[in-house]
Amino acid sequence: MAKKIVNLLILLPLGVILIVFCVANRQSVTLAFNPFRPDDQVLAVSAPFFVFLIIALISGMLIGAAATWFSQGKHRKRARTEAKEAIRWQGEADRHKNRAEEIAGQLPAR
Repeated sequence: MAKKIVNLLILLPLGVILIVFCVANRQSVTLAFNPFRPDDQVLAVSAPFFVFLIIALISGMLIGAAATWFSQGKHRKRARTEAKEAIRWQGEADRHKNRAEEIAGQLPAR
């Protein structure tokens, strides 16, 4: 329930702001990829301005996520090796426990 309320309080205003932003920036602009001949239509793209802004925002988020993913790789590797080691130690503890129970079962009762 709390998650739904938080989503409503955050995502709803964010959606309204995004819609207002898109409506306010509908004018068509041309993005030229040829700096020497900007009028060249082969290397130019025309679209509403908000499209370029949203593409820039999404690509920035993806690049940032990739950079974070790669920078935290050493921590994920360490977690994997420690998890494998914990499983190995748990198995060894279980073997010792079973062996102790066997030895305890062989002792005469008092």
